Amino acid sequence: MDFREFKDAVVAAATAAGLVDYELYYEQGESISAGSVQRQINQFTNANSGGVCFRAVINGKIGAASTEELSTEQAESIVARAIENGETIESEEKVFLCEGGKSYEPYAPSGLAIPATSELVDAAIDANDRLLKVDSRVEESSAATAMAEKAHISIFNSKGLDLSWDNTAVGMMAMAITSDGNEKTNAYEMKFGELSGDLADEITAEAVRSAISKLGSQVAPTAVCPVIFSPDAMASLLMTFCSAFSSENAQKGLSLLAGKEGAVVASDAVTLVDDPFCEKNPFRINFDGEGCPAHRKNVIEKGRLTTLLYNLKTAAVAGRETTGNASRANYSAPVGIAPFSMYLEAGTLTEDELFAKAGNGVYINSLGGLHAGANPVSGDFSLQSAGAMIENGKKTTPVKSFTVAGNFYELLGKITDLSNEVIFPSPSGTTTFGSPFVLVDNLSIAVKYFLQRKTPRSFALRGVFVHFMRFISDAPFVFSHRRRAA
Repeated sequence: MDFREFKDAVVAAATAAGLVDYELYYEQGESISAGSVQRQINQFTNANSGGVCFRAVINGKIGAASTEELSTEQAESIVARAIENGETIESEEKVFLCEGGKSYEPYAPSGLAIPATSELVDAAIDANDRLLKVDSRVEESSAATAMAEKAHISIFNSKGLDLSWDNTAVGMMAMAITSDGNEKTNAYEMKFGELSGDLADEITAEAVRSAISKLGSQVAPTAVCPVIFSPDAMASLLMTFCSAFSSENAQKGLSLLAGKEGAVVASDAVTLVDDPFCEKNPFRINFDGEGCPAHRKNVIEKGRLTTLLYNLKTAAVAGRETTGNASRANYSAPVGIAPFSMYLEAGTLTEDELFAKAGNGVYINSLGGLHAGANPVSGDFSLQSAGAMIENGKKTTPVKSFTVAGNFYELLGKITDLSNEVIFPSPSGTTTFGSPFVLVDNLSIAVKYFLQRKTPRSFALRGVFVHFMRFISDAPFVFSHRRRAA
């Protein structure tokens, strides 16, 4: 039975049960990947996943049930189970379903198809071969992966909503491990696009360049100094603290941005965008997890908080319109809130000009311990870091084994300049986070005393100063609305 036939069976069961307000949410995905080490395939995955969730208003409350099987028996079963679940719920929260007949902006699907297995295998081996030839310091244990995923979503409800969406993402990943005989370093690069030698050359060259740049790393001195975050590092911070922009968290007292819409919360250099149609997001979509129209919005505009992110329920509580940011972690999960493509808008300086403006400081291109070392509620963070020294406006000695500490809310106010290009390191579900290079004034850099080495002279004059791209491994690398709820 296909989804349309299943939907008709659910409507018949809901009508027979006397239900008036109900919704059916369906998602299905197919993912495939091939990984190569030493020019041989060492891992291969091919998976299908998905299911359907039925939600209904039962005596003013929401009842829900889900299934992975599309059959007449299951159509009748999820309606009966949703009614039973709704009758046992004690919460008095109001329930909202999206009205049909709304206008939706067109979106541009990738136009790509799932590659044949042989094409993926050949692309992975070829990329692995190219990776090993980039530089003599590249280790044989370096790896490459070719991957693809096709996703489908349908949302139907009794209020006239009937939407569907399809898209396909294809991409490649390179993991470079390099050695100079004394130490080993690694770096990852992943990009989306048609499988080709050009794409393989691009990701392998960047992964090797990044890994080699870490060789010979020293330990950073302790200081309070200017810091430049790479796009990858700043995107990691945005991902970690994006829950601060959730209206649900604000209404629950879990965000310090509660009550600050319209107020200045960052420096005037900061404009924070959420855009469901961003070209760098491989899964662009024009509706959210409730079927409401999605649209581009400036969450922060020149330092002022213009809006939090809302779904139907939180918008009703606040007396506002939804921003179209309802999300579902998967087909059976409750409705939450999340951004689509959240990024800091580019500034006006080139990368070189930004480093020149920093003068002397620290460049951070890697952050670790984001779950343990960051508090999304208070905004405090103390994170393992790596990068390079900035001396006389130039990147110099690579450094590691230090922490950067501060507060995310305060950091927004300390951003002085941004480079003129936004870069998106990698997606997290259908959410992507991106950023230019970002110059932040005076953050704390620290290292344990027994790790300190001689401080570079330029700093002595001033006083004492992510795991594998969240990569898929054996799981699908992106899937429909499986966006992290903020």
